[in-house]
Amino acid sequence: LVKQAARSHMPSVAITDHGHMHGVVQFYSHALNAGVKPILGVEAYIAPGSRHERQASKGERNHHLILLARDRTGWRNLLQLASKGFLEGFYYKPRIDKELLAAHGRGLIGLSSCLNGEVNRLLRLERYEEARAAAGFYHEVFDGDFYLELQDHGLPEEGVANRRLVDLARETGLRLV
Repeated sequence: LVKQAARSHMPSVAITDHGHMHGVVQFYSHALNAGVKPILGVEAYIAPGSRHERQASKGERNHHLILLARDRTGWRNLLQLASKGFLEGFYYKPRIDKELLAAHGRGLIGLSSCLNGEVNRLLRLERYEEARAAAGFYHEVFDGDFYLELQDHGLPEEGVANRRLVDLARETGLRLV
């Protein structure tokens, strides 16, 4: 990936492993050696309730959320969140919750993630006001650095979600990526 980014004259590339950051150190080294700016992150699993709960909740599943370190503060907070996901929130997967995000959101950029992101899931369930509230929470936690993420892998559900995300962005002023 890093070699292709360098060949394509891409100035930067990110890593966002699911639930952990095991590949970050090697990725960082390879990117710097190739002259590409490494963007460090994680695709976090967000527990629907408390990270301390150890039982399956009724109909609710973990949400995905992309977290990217914007600066050194963000890097330290990313490390805290990833570590606490394993040490405090592990239930089948390393999970964090909104309480931890609120405590460690400085210096991070948040992206709404894939179809399994909270905002997307709520939009797909036609729970628009809840999706708007969730997006507002993340926008506040990340000091305005929260983006609604559009993806197109050819899935019909993504087309529907993308249209709704664009509507949400127009209504709230949130930015799209």
